[in-house]
Amino acid sequence: MIATRTSKTSRRRAEWIFCLAFWTMAALISFQAVPSGVAAAPAAATKAEVKIDNFSFSPEALTVKAGTQITWTNGDDIPHTVVSGDQAFKSKVLGTGEKFTFTASKPGTYSYSCSIHPNMTGKVVVE
Repeated sequence: MIATRTSKTSRRRAEWIFCLAFWTMAALISFQAVPSGVAAAPAAATKAEVKIDNFSFSPEALTVKAGTQITWTNGDDIPHTVVSGDQAFKSKVLGTGEKFTFTASKPGTYSYSCSIHPNMTGKVVVE
């Protein structure tokens, strides 16, 4: 009888130690530090959108941080362009549903217009 109890106690103790060791290793593997020399992933680029519709840019004025990716989408049934006054960016002629993207990397104010319809104007302020 005593031999049976000792055997059960030893087995339970061994199982308990095995479980403890298993969960300790799992925790250590899960929470390991990033090795030195390995950079963390960069933050996702910020994005902004401008809609072209009904012969206007919406929003007409946009303020963004440097590095922001700005996309203009033509929702009109006729072609338009997006051209900055200082030629910092210039799209091709955009048909319905076409897009133009510019990454605003340098701070400043960029006034732009549609070269086909000069009364269509907008402004991007890059901080």
